Amino acid sequence: MPVSSLPGMLRFGAKNAPLWIDFDRRIGPYEMDTNHYHIQYEMYYLFRGERNFFIKDSVYQIHPGDLVLIDSHAVHKTSERSEPDHERIVLHFAPSFFTGYPQEEKELLLSPFVRPHPVVRLNLHERRQAEALLVSLLTELDEQPPGYTLHIRHMAAELLLFAARHTLVQESPPADELSPVQRKVRDIVRHMNLHYGESLQLDTLARQYFISKSHLSRVFKEVTGFGFTEYLNLTRIKEAERLLRETDWSITRVSEHCGFENFSHFGKMFKKLSGLSPRAYRKLKP
Repeated sequence: MPVSSLPGMLRFGAKNAPLWIDFDRRIGPYEMDTNHYHIQYEMYYLFRGERNFFIKDSVYQIHPGDLVLIDSHAVHKTSERSEPDHERIVLHFAPSFFTGYPQEEKELLLSPFVRPHPVVRLNLHERRQAEALLVSLLTELDEQPPGYTLHIRHMAAELLLFAARHTLVQESPPADELSPVQRKVRDIVRHMNLHYGESLQLDTLARQYFISKSHLSRVFKEVTGFGFTEYLNLTRIKEAERLLRETDWSITRVSEHCGFENFSHFGKMFKKLSGLSPRAYRKLKP
């Protein structure tokens, strides 16, 4: 069954489930939700269209047949290139999905997500292999015969193994040629990722990187998909979440370390992006 004959939208699982799948055939402009990082490992495959994909601190041009593998907690966002219409599937694997696998197999299945380059460019034969697995999964999800959930989980694991084997033998593709503006924004993002705990102002960075404030504001959004302040807050809150999970620092110390001068603002921003107060989030720590 060709993917074009499937319904335009199919879903499996939920955001907090071990496996969550989201297939969409999108017509017209589309922008992702506010929160752009999560604990799940993400596999993204583009059937049709073109997208820009910002991941961590770099932007990639995504074409049909590209497989994108996003590590847990990595900031990411897609945005339009030329034609906004596109067709894609996203598989989210929670850490609990890998429970029960021997350590060696778990490391193999997770290996594609930790490689330096997140984009896998498939040749025609490899694309047919990947799409055969994806269409089998989506057909089961559409028709829902007895045992379809078992088949879907099996196909999802097959896709992970396909990606792992492919990335073990394939070198990273050459980096996309970036324009001078894209390189400048990349450098600014990398600076923000390193210095999020300091006072970072748009006008200060604009002067530092020899670009006007208004121009930086516009091209930052164009290249990354994020507004400058949106990205800065996202980066700070992501680090705050890590500190609350991994340390016993006071919430005030976490707030100050992450660059928030106002504790009340920290609390509001944390709840907006995480869905919980810092105190409630810390209680989730195992």
